[in-house]
Formats: sequence, C-alpha cells, structure tokens
Amino acid sequence: MRKINEECGIFGIISPEPIQAAGLTASALLALQHRGQEGAGIATFYTDDTLICHKNVGLVNDIFGDFLRHVPSTNVAVGHVRYSTTGNNTVENTQPIETVHSQLTCALAHNGNITNAAKLRSEMVNQGGKVFHTTNDSEIINMLLIEQMICCRNIEKAVLNVMNILEGAFSLVIATPEKLIAARDKCGFRPLCMGKLGSATVFASESCALDCIGAEFVRDVQPGELISIDRFGKEKNMRQKDLSCRGLCVFEMIYIARSDSFIDGMSVYESRLTMGRALYRQKPIEADIVCGVPDSGLDAALGYSLESGIPYAPAFVKNRYMGRSFIEPSQKMRERTVNVKLNPLRAQIEGKRIVLVDDSIVRGTTSARMLAPLRQMGAKEIHLRISSPPFKHPCYFGTDIDSVENLIANHLSVEEICKKIGADSLEYLDLNNLVAIGKEKGVKFCSGCFTGEYPIPVVGSGKHTFDDV
Repeated sequence: MRKINEECGIFGIISPEPIQAAGLTASALLALQHRGQEGAGIATFYTDDTLICHKNVGLVNDIFGDFLRHVPSTNVAVGHVRYSTTGNNTVENTQPIETVHSQLTCALAHNGNITNAAKLRSEMVNQGGKVFHTTNDSEIINMLLIEQMICCRNIEKAVLNVMNILEGAFSLVIATPEKLIAARDKCGFRPLCMGKLGSATVFASESCALDCIGAEFVRDVQPGELISIDRFGKEKNMRQKDLSCRGLCVFEMIYIARSDSFIDGMSVYESRLTMGRALYRQKPIEADIVCGVPDSGLDAALGYSLESGIPYAPAFVKNRYMGRSFIEPSQKMRERTVNVKLNPLRAQIEGKRIVLVDDSIVRGTTSARMLAPLRQMGAKEIHLRISSPPFKHPCYFGTDIDSVENLIANHLSVEEICKKIGADSLEYLDLNNLVAIGKEKGVKFCSGCFTGEYPIPVVGSGKHTFDDV
C-alpha cells in the first residue's frame, strides 16, 4: 500500500510598496510543504516588470537559499509546491508556469486536476498548432489565458473565460506586474483563502500559510469566484454563472490539510476530532489505550479517546528526519521507509489492548507492516479504526488514489481485510458521519472516492451525481 499522495500548494502576495515578497512566499511554502514534496518554485517581477522565476525539484529549504539572498524587494510574487498528479516530476513541470507574450506577462500556480485537459491539449496542438513545453495540465491554462487575452484584452475577463472552459478542479493564483488574481473552480474542490498582511493582500491554499507569515485571515475564496487585486489594493470580484455544483474534497479534511488550517469555515483539527468521536460511537470497544498513526491519525485518535474515556498514548516514535513515504519511487522502498520512520514504543504497548487510529487503508500492505511490529513488541490486542470510509473508486480531481484494482476494499470484505492485516477488529468511519461534519457548516463534500458519485461529469466515472447523504 502506498499512502494517498498530497495535493499541490499555492501562494500569492501583492503589496502597494515593495516588500520581501519572495521571502514571504518561501516562508508560506514551507507551511504548505505537506501538500507537495517533489518540487517548488517562486516567481516575481523586477521594477522594470521583468519576470524572474526560480524553481527546482526537491524541498523548499533546499531550493531557494541563494535566490532569496539576491532577489530584491518586489510588489508581487506567487509560489508553488508540487506533487505531480499530471505530468512527470521534472524541473520543466515545476510551477509557477511563466508566460511572456505581447498580450500577457504572468506567472501562474495551480492546485488541482483539469479533467478535460487531454481534450483541450489535443485541440490546441491539432487545430491551433500550439507547442507545449511541459506535460502538466497547468500549461494548458496558460495557453488558454493567452488566447483569451488576445480576444478581450482584459485580464479579469480572460481568466473568467478560461474558468468557464476548464472542467475539473483548479485553485489558481496568477501574478502580472500590476495585479494578483486568485480563482477557484465552481465546485470548490480545492481550498483557497485570502488574507491581509499590513497593506498587502495574500492568497494561500491553506490558512496555516497565512499564520506562519503573520497575515490575518480574511475569508475563503468562494467556489466559482475570481478576485483581482491591483498594486494599489483595489479589489475586483467576478463570479462564474453556473454555480450549481459543490464538492470540497473530503480528503482535505481527513488527511491532506494541516490540522491548524481552517477550510470553508471548518477547523481541520476539530473535524478530525469529530471523526474520532464518531468512530467510537459506531463500535465501542474496551481497551487500555488509544493511539494514533503519526501524523494523520493523531487528531482522530484524540477524539476517540475523549469520547470513550480510554487514555490517549503514543504507540510509535517517529523519525522526524524521514520524508513522507509516498515520495519513494517503488512499493518496496515505500514499505521500507515505513519501518525506518515509525518505531513501536515497547514501554507503552507491551501487554496492552490498543485502539489504533489511522486515516485510511488503500492496498493494506502498509497497515499489515505497521501492525506486525506492535504484536512483536507485546501488544495484547490491536483494534484498528479508520477515519474514512473504504476507498473503492478513483479520484479525477487531484488526489492520487491508487487504481481500482489495487484498492483492497474492492476485493475483500471488512472482516477479510481485518484478518489480512492482522488486526483483532476493524472499523471504518461511516459515510453518513463523515458527510454530517460538512453539513453542520453548510459545506458539501465530494466523496466520489468512496461512492463513485461525483459533483460533475467525468470521463469513465460511470456516475455523474453528487451524493448528498
């Protein structure tokens, strides 16, 4: 099993006065590093409107040292951390995507997955003679933006027209020498929020990026909304007309987002506590301690403990110098990374009945490898609790879930999975309890990876309706 892979993270800042825009962007990207560890980039503009962009594969701390020492104070910058859902992990595919054209000079950063990207790319190549320099779908957005700028000569109208052409998930930040534009798809698959840092305006995938630079959260960018801020702080808002669909990716709340973030009015931390509480209510069990799998299972484990009254305790010591296992190129290397990253805490678990809380089971192999050493260290019983329903379907909107044939829930019953991974009992979070967390805040989730039903039509999905349980 490989863990569910991250999303990308995006950030943008614009100020009336020159500031350390690139440095602030780098700090924000550090806070968003959990969303992508394959590559990162920052783009900004010199005072003569020359676009400069520095990007590479690797982690934020390893990429920007020399760049930040030499880049001057500027008015606007955008940044990106990447996990590749479309396109190979190369420098060419790293964002922001730069455009220098007679009608438009800009840098664009994108989080999400464009479901009609292949169709659009084919049309541009075969009918329009376009030449692409990357294999990611974000360059398609840039190409469309140039076409629309040639037609309407207005950046906001051009972006809105592009939004109406694109299908799927996209949160965008686009910097020009004079403006910063943020946009979110009409379903709101991917998060995007707005903040203030003095006279500067900032946009970020998650509010934790605002916190880390001292910016004040203002509000979420709404689904289908475009916000344009010029260098004088003047704001312009536009909306797509068809806003009938809604579908924040539910896995943002389960796993992807950082616990200290707020998304669409919901605290990620409190949502995960609620998931843990619901897991206990679904199937109470007697145990000595409740433990979470670091880091994604910790909050739900605490919620389980609070609801049950069973003491919360650590079961693993985490090696903080290990990267996330999803970045390893092979299944065997990913499994080996799990062994190095998490080591059972014998003094805590020996002779104990343990409730172990994790966020998901995909193939099941990592769960088995994680439970086996707990047994070896003397755990008396292991009751595995999962803070999501079983994965059975693909995601078309940017979360890199494994292929259908590799998802263990499509081949085995819950009882069979429990036996295969070596647990004494296994319980998944019921979908109704998960959806209720969003309903309380007026937020609809996309839960297509669990139900096979999606907010918008997608090629090959078989179902095109939203499951409002």
